[in-house]
Amino acid sequence: MAGGGVDGSAVVLGSRRLGTLVTGVTGERPGYRALAQGVRTLLLDGRIALHARLPAEREFAAALGVSRATVTAAYDLLRESGYARSRRGAGTWTELPDGVRPTSVATPAAGDDVIDLAIAAPGALADELSAAYTAAAPDVTRHAETAGYHPYGLPELRAAIAERYTRRGLPTLPDQILVTTGAQQAVSLTLTLLGRPGDRIMVENPSYANALSVIRRLGLRTVPVPVSADGWDSELMEATLRQGTPRLAYLIPDFQNPTGRVMPPETRQRLLAAARATGTWLVIDETVADIALDVPTPPPFGALATGGGGEQIVTVGSLSKGHWSGLRVGWVRAGTRLITELTTLRVTADMSGSVLDQLVAGRLLEREEEILRRRLPILRAQRDHLVERLGEAFPEWRWRLPAGGLSLWVDLGRPIASALAQGALRHGVRIEGGSRFGADPGTFEHRLRFPYTQPAEVADEAIRRIATGLSEGLAGADLAPSRPPWVA
Repeated sequence: MAGGGVDGSAVVLGSRRLGTLVTGVTGERPGYRALAQGVRTLLLDGRIALHARLPAEREFAAALGVSRATVTAAYDLLRESGYARSRRGAGTWTELPDGVRPTSVATPAAGDDVIDLAIAAPGALADELSAAYTAAAPDVTRHAETAGYHPYGLPELRAAIAERYTRRGLPTLPDQILVTTGAQQAVSLTLTLLGRPGDRIMVENPSYANALSVIRRLGLRTVPVPVSADGWDSELMEATLRQGTPRLAYLIPDFQNPTGRVMPPETRQRLLAAARATGTWLVIDETVADIALDVPTPPPFGALATGGGGEQIVTVGSLSKGHWSGLRVGWVRAGTRLITELTTLRVTADMSGSVLDQLVAGRLLEREEEILRRRLPILRAQRDHLVERLGEAFPEWRWRLPAGGLSLWVDLGRPIASALAQGALRHGVRIEGGSRFGADPGTFEHRLRFPYTQPAEVADEAIRRIATGLSEGLAGADLAPSRPPWVA
């Protein structure tokens, strides 16, 4: 069986750790159905591994404070529904039913009748993308005579990205840039290189779901700091760095995903000073920084660093949000030595990125200012339309208008987000509840991330369908096979 299983080596889930995760999802002392549902949710969400051995029934019951019969019945239900498998003498192992995939690898919504709001990324400006491909055609001919491997990225694209940083106030050399296959690879490579299982990593709570998935996969221990309606608590972040001394911190200071908040300059300065004192690596995700709707684009986080403080900053960027996620072009900006180490690691994953995509990316960067001048008013109008229509349809919902980014972080007023998302799915709308963005399981059940990346008429239809689902009532989840939405 690929990936481990009852016949091979695999992760063995500790009863206390799994008990903590399940309790976070289900509440205290779950019944057997809630316990089975909690394990299923954690499995689909990537918070426990596939083909991992579940704790022995007696140990798990003791960790949860429930009877052994409750755990036995929950395991039976998991086996019946295809989410577990047992063999005499080998224990019980996590499985997936045929056709079901974890959230992180589920197929995005397809078809004319499904509205996908799990992906907070706009489509490309088709004429600009077409023009970029046309302009890149002669360059393709030139590169076709070579082997096409460029582990660091095409030299001309590295130079263009470096110049982009320099123009924004952070002097950068091409040697400080590694071009990656999207920002997700940039985050994964950086955390893999700098972190070890068990290392602490300070994260915002809530934060970007796919980055949290990488952190869990690597076995890093999250140290959450809240991002509230008022933003970041500078004193709490400083105290967290001083007392917890995390090796890493993953932060989204510009139009934070999902809250849309922007970190003030004074908070950045205090964070830089505290991280320098503790030796903490700052991994700064600027993927959404270009989507500045009501304020100027903030300068790069690293531009505030003085002395040697910049050496502890790794910055991640991408063309996905401002141009097109289909290109899969991202990058890392860091010190030259770290870039070399990251490239060495990258070669073991995919050798190098697509030459064609990088050539097109270079052409898009040449016209970036013009492209953003067209794109941002469209997104601003879509945001304002969504705000108006949501206010009409759901007057009890609340949110803080973001000055940029791609989504609203909606307060539903009650913990119904997961049930609402399931009801919406039955009516052809894929949308993500807040728990997918929480550093801890079971949190943000009163929140919903609602992107404004769809045209007005599509947003209107999505709201109508969600309202229909709410009017029919919110049924609890069951253990039937499903296809959970993919998030971006």
